[in-house]
Amino acid sequence: MNKKNQSTEFSYYGLYLLKYLKENHPDKATDADFIGRRSDRAADVYEQSRLSGYTPEGAQELAIAALMKGLHFSKYNTIIEVLWNEFAEEVPPGEAAKVALTLQPALEDVFSRYPLTDDFAYTSEYDQLYTELTGTVAIYLEEHGI
Repeated sequence: MNKKNQSTEFSYYGLYLLKYLKENHPDKATDADFIGRRSDRAADVYEQSRLSGYTPEGAQELAIAALMKGLHFSKYNTIIEVLWNEFAEEVPPGEAAKVALTLQPALEDVFSRYPLTDDFAYTSEYDQLYTELTGTVAIYLEEHGI
């Protein structure tokens, strides 16, 4: 699937997911296979839910839950938050998204030490992750600049 026509070839669920990924997981937004598998699964959940007697609204809720499972916590948005809160003088707010994309691969080792579930941002471990990211970003910016 070529990138130019990518969004026009997706179903409703695919387009919904693509929009979400662009805003929260831009590293996954170009993975058409991932989006296709997820959107197909959501459509299947909707169909099976309707066949099981759920209302359209109930089936839609279950389909969206299946579509978004595991995507509620965003490494990208967490990095942006760290940049905005801790490095506003070094990284202008308008540049934070671009810098976050650059930093994310360098921060994967930090993220890998935590169970990044959908509700991770609401756990006590989130503060520890935030602190580690802040330190790692400080070292990265000192060594590499922006």
